[in-house]
Amino acid sequence: MNTFQPIIDALLDLDKQRVITLVRDALNNQVSAKDILNQGLIAGMDVVGERMEKEDMFIPEVLQAAQIMGAAVEILKPLLGEDSASANGRVVIGTVKGDLHDIGKNLVSMMIKSAGLEVHDLGVDISPERFVEAIKSKDAKILCMSALLTTTMPMMKRTIDALTESGMRNTVKVMVGGAPVTQNFAREIGADAYAPDAGSAAKAAKAMVQP
Repeated sequence: MNTFQPIIDALLDLDKQRVITLVRDALNNQVSAKDILNQGLIAGMDVVGERMEKEDMFIPEVLQAAQIMGAAVEILKPLLGEDSASANGRVVIGTVKGDLHDIGKNLVSMMIKSAGLEVHDLGVDISPERFVEAIKSKDAKILCMSALLTTTMPMMKRTIDALTESGMRNTVKVMVGGAPVTQNFAREIGADAYAPDAGSAAKAAKAMVQP
């Protein structure tokens, strides 16, 4: 049996105490923190994402799983050290200017974080200039934008234009999502990816940082 399967199973059962105990037991047995993170916790959250896409798991359960993973990662953090790939895995996320919706964006943020990437969540009502500034200061390689109102969707295009004007468009992958956003719209504005849900967003973000 996969050494990490019990951790995956406990995470899918939303059993926080069991996840924490199994993570501590694995560390006591000299299993590396990085392996526990990648092969146990992240692998478990990948399954959560797949189940969410198939509607076998719903938002409250997904949020609970992400919170359990977060608690387990806190135990591993002191042992993980600096991940050499973290710069490639830096993500800036936010809801575009004029839009104050954040539930979907927060879920995407948690799922991307659970996929092992470093997430900088700017919040809501974010102007193109603020997105560009954050990408520059964090040296982020992925920008995720959310819009829940059709009236704020043009802000996504304006942000991509601002990235182009700043000279950073070629170094940053742009992913968009939100209820009114479609694959066609993403293509029209020049985004690199469209994600219909948080599980897809996490999968797409992981694919973007793989060499």
